[in-house]
Amino acid sequence: MKHAPAILLTIDVEECDIPLEYGYSLDLEEQLEQSRKGLQEFMSVISQTQVPCTIFCTGVYAQHNPEWIKALDAQYELASHGFYHSKFDPKTDLLSSRVLLEELSGRKVVGFRMARMQHVEEADILQAGYSYHSSLNPTWIPGRYNHLKASKLPFFEQGLWNIPASVTPNFRIPLFWLAFKNFPLFVYKQMCKETLKKHGFLNLYFHPWEFADLSKYPLPAHVSRGSQGELVSKLKSLILYLQKEGLGEFMTMGNFVKQLENGK
Repeated sequence: MKHAPAILLTIDVEECDIPLEYGYSLDLEEQLEQSRKGLQEFMSVISQTQVPCTIFCTGVYAQHNPEWIKALDAQYELASHGFYHSKFDPKTDLLSSRVLLEELSGRKVVGFRMARMQHVEEADILQAGYSYHSSLNPTWIPGRYNHLKASKLPFFEQGLWNIPASVTPNFRIPLFWLAFKNFPLFVYKQMCKETLKKHGFLNLYFHPWEFADLSKYPLPAHVSRGSQGELVSKLKSLILYLQKEGLGEFMTMGNFVKQLENGK
């Protein structure tokens, strides 16, 4: 039986270090507090709309919020976002983040996403005990990466499933967090609809701090837009639209990978 297209809502739960990229200094506790505030808003929308999501969490955030990790509802998948968000050692961070998340949550962690969607060797990810990763944005982001020749569809390589972030079918317009912030909602909805119909899945990713108030930080408008409550309403409207139109089935990334493995 052919399954409905999969809608994968994912959030990278991390330290709010985006102001550091623009020369603003804030300590770790403030970074964590901004993410806590935004995460509360995001999870409220997810709970209200009763959809599953996949939470890629850093070890640092988990260490400082163990009760939240332990109390996560079973319908949400917990995956690794590395140990730290601003630095990475493949020899230690891949394994240590997975072990910590499993110890705190009491559940198996099989997914990984690298901070800022940077490249990590598949062999290192596999050796650390993961079965899939989602660190590929198959588009061109100036100053970040150029993946215009990469697959837009999930693929199995070197023992791992790779689930790319979604881009539009024709021009590889990324549907990541910056697009959601800056495109009018009706435009973004249409791009999601076209992508679901063509690719059979939709992989969107957000960050908790986007849903917190970022007005006191010297961030460019395209980064901070919507951070005073507008983005929360926008997310709820998007989810309700996808539900109402029946464009796909919301599921965790882990369950989507199981479907791929079963050839369904």
